[in-house]
Amino acid sequence: MKKLIVIIVVFYTTFYINSNIAMAISEPDAPSINSETAIVLEANTGEVLYKKNAETSMYPASLTKIATAIYAIEKGNLNDTVTVSEKAYETGGSSVFLEEGDQATLKELVQGLLLNSGNDAGVAIAEHLSGSVDQFSEDLNAYLEEKAGVEQTNFKNPHGLFESEHRTTAKDLAKITQYAQKNQTFNEIYGLEVLDWDGEKWDATLYTHHRLMREDPYEGVTGGKTGYVPQSGFTLATSASRENMDLIVITMKSRTKDLSYEDTKTLLDYGFEHYQTSVIKPEEEFPDVKEDYQLPGEISYTHLKGEPVKTEMDESGVLSVTDSDGEEIHTAQMEKVKKKTTPPVKEQEVEKKPEWQEYWTLFIFPRHFWVTEIYEELHGS
Repeated sequence: MKKLIVIIVVFYTTFYINSNIAMAISEPDAPSINSETAIVLEANTGEVLYKKNAETSMYPASLTKIATAIYAIEKGNLNDTVTVSEKAYETGGSSVFLEEGDQATLKELVQGLLLNSGNDAGVAIAEHLSGSVDQFSEDLNAYLEEKAGVEQTNFKNPHGLFESEHRTTAKDLAKITQYAQKNQTFNEIYGLEVLDWDGEKWDATLYTHHRLMREDPYEGVTGGKTGYVPQSGFTLATSASRENMDLIVITMKSRTKDLSYEDTKTLLDYGFEHYQTSVIKPEEEFPDVKEDYQLPGEISYTHLKGEPVKTEMDESGVLSVTDSDGEEIHTAQMEKVKKKTTPPVKEQEVEKKPEWQEYWTLFIFPRHFWVTEIYEELHGS
């Protein structure tokens, strides 16, 4: 009988251990890419799913225009009329063929900047908003540091044409794109595939330069920007959404355009195939959360698909989401529930007679005298 008990205990212990091993989800192999630097960021949670030299200082080329566009949208009036200067007209590289003296709204210039990568539009925007390209660069860098939390970005112009000190990182570009995509107007322009351009001297139809949005569509792509100067190689920013996942992929310094797109698709596949973003809603109930705390709003966290997660809260109301290895995935400060309290009922104040009045009453109507006797005769003792 004792042998049987031992066998049963060993069986269940082995089963329990094997079950835990089966439940554990192993990290997927990191993809191999050709670009010198890259990053995959989940926009809702800020979770970095992949990175390669993501904090290495690089030349961004026209990915700079993502920053210029969101700055113009938030700091300018898109209905303003902008007059094109000689400097803007003479700007080299890709353009929307503005000429000196042309007029366009700020919104039209932002559209030309993102959709047709207009360097001339970038200079016109900079001069309109800050008076000069140099001042615009200072204003833009301060704005990006405050709003997007960049740490290694120093832009010297609004378009990305080569300047030796015009640098950023894949990580910072992902942060800039993440911040920009919180703005609905930016998203509408960033996601344009085609636009009828009504210029003062020419009309045309502009098409996005991003292949995954038009020529070689990738499921879920919502926006993107291309870039190239010889010093930067091919740079590419791409955003894509599926279910609750919003991915931002930045690839920098690819040797060829084809390689930059291959890397981007590889990284998007990697993110969507292996990860998911889950949402905890305030009305949901989950273990280890005290009744005197509540979620301030929805909480999103990104984790490996099929991975079991655990939620728990400490004494100060910090909610932690951890994976099967106990690694922290996400933390959030919960709010204390404000308990409804009933205001104390004030005791009815009894009007107090002046001291002289009390003594006068006692003098005229002594308590143990005839008033008491009359009361007893009338009402009984």
